[in-house]
Amino acid sequence: MADLGQQFGLTFRQGYFADPVAWAGLVDLLSDTFSIDISLQDQFGGPDPTSMPFGYFDADGRCVANFSAFSMPMVINGRTVKAAGYQSGAVRPEWRGRGLYRDLMQRAFARTKAEGYELDLLLTDKPALYERYGFRTLPQHVFIARMPKPQKSDWIARQLSLEAPDDLRLVKTLLQGRQPVSARFAVIRQMEMFLLNACFNTAIHLTAVGDEAVIAWTFDGATLWLLDVAGTAIPSLATILPALDVEPDRIEICFSPDRLDCDVSLGPYEGYTMLMARGKAADDTAGPIMLSPMAEF
Repeated sequence: MADLGQQFGLTFRQGYFADPVAWAGLVDLLSDTFSIDISLQDQFGGPDPTSMPFGYFDADGRCVANFSAFSMPMVINGRTVKAAGYQSGAVRPEWRGRGLYRDLMQRAFARTKAEGYELDLLLTDKPALYERYGFRTLPQHVFIARMPKPQKSDWIARQLSLEAPDDLRLVKTLLQGRQPVSARFAVIRQMEMFLLNACFNTAIHLTAVGDEAVIAWTFDGATLWLLDVAGTAIPSLATILPALDVEPDRIEICFSPDRLDCDVSLGPYEGYTMLMARGKAADDTAGPIMLSPMAEF
């Protein structure tokens, strides 16, 4: 691995987020490859401090290949699991087919193995690429809720904007001190991706229920998609629904709903990426499950 960069006249770097030029290089790589702007994280305090990027840079300072690992602690069946997530994997077209991506993956995998992670997670539309490294697909489902009888609450609901400093402060506080949205399968903390995903999709509403919880949701006039709940305690669906001030014909819950106190049936998950896992904790991850869209990475 050590000689690959020299072979192609590239410089290998890791943990380079403190270098604004290198960070900008990764921003450009992901923008050119996936049409996403991760520089939006700068307005929220920067990228996840646990994230460890592994990248190759050319003589002009362009990031031509990258693969990142980050800490993504999970709760699975009531147990805290030390999990790693992998993201920002990309290679510029003119540099593909030279083993750069494989090299960077192996570096990231070696690091997380040395640090004792018991579960590796990634999202991909190319599962065969990762099956050779021991990853397997975890089937996901949406949970279709039976319409609950609304419950009155003393909590005051209001819409939030991440552009408003007080609202952003509240959302960050709730994310940092949150109870996992599910005891079956959920992130324990992942503030940076929640905020970034809220920016990526302008259809997402963030509604505060008092100062106790923030609800992430979308609505198309008929179907309500409940994306995530971040708070010190998880309100029931019957409490959440009146706070959103909508009258849906159908409710789809996009995470394991065991803390929502509601009746559900399973529906197919129709996302374009697959959730893949490996490690000794992967066998404990039995369905039906879904990773909240606000935790997607």
